[in-house]
Amino acid sequence: MRFAAGVITGLLILLVLAAAPAQAAGYRYWSFWQWSDGGWAYQQQGPAVHVPADGAVEGWRFAVSPDGGRDAARPAAAGDFAALCAGTPAQDGRKRVAVVLDFGGAADAPGGESPPAPRTACAVVAPRAGSAEVLATVAPPLRYDTNGLLCAIAGFPRAGCADQLGAAGAPAGGERPADSASAARTSPSGPALGVGAGLALVVVLGAGAAWQVRHRR
Repeated sequence: MRFAAGVITGLLILLVLAAAPAQAAGYRYWSFWQWSDGGWAYQQQGPAVHVPADGAVEGWRFAVSPDGGRDAARPAAAGDFAALCAGTPAQDGRKRVAVVLDFGGAADAPGGESPPAPRTACAVVAPRAGSAEVLATVAPPLRYDTNGLLCAIAGFPRAGCADQLGAAGAPAGGERPADSASAARTSPSGPALGVGAGLALVVVLGAGAAWQVRHRR
């Protein structure tokens, strides 16, 4: 009976551990947004392939955010195209795209750097220009890594690229969000101990079965 009670207790502990959600990793990176229906919507395509329409508003936010894009910090300012491009007249054969740049707060900046003040711009570009060209027009210099991940806008930050942060907020290395927005890759989700707990559960059940066989003989 004592063994059976121990098995039940062990199973309950394993089930609780298996149900616990994995802690989301934090990353320091630029996320990419589109103003839509009165709010910021996460951009599913990266700036290299997305072609904004005339009158579009694109937003960029630098912050420490979880991987997965939609849960990243949004630009603080609203995306009012009429206001943002009021001082930029339309031109024949060109399109206007408003850009909102939010460099985040001091807590988001890498050590030794101070984030620039937020700013807006109105790019005038060719009709087929993509978001990367729009951004390069209004906020150079841009910095990319060897995989094409956008690392810096207007030279900020000076170093690093989508660094994963440890518990204390320091870079921890490891994988980075891929460029979909930057093209952010969705983090795996689910039980923190899914496979391990399952194997442990098999071990416990096997031990219990063996104990019962021995004591029936």
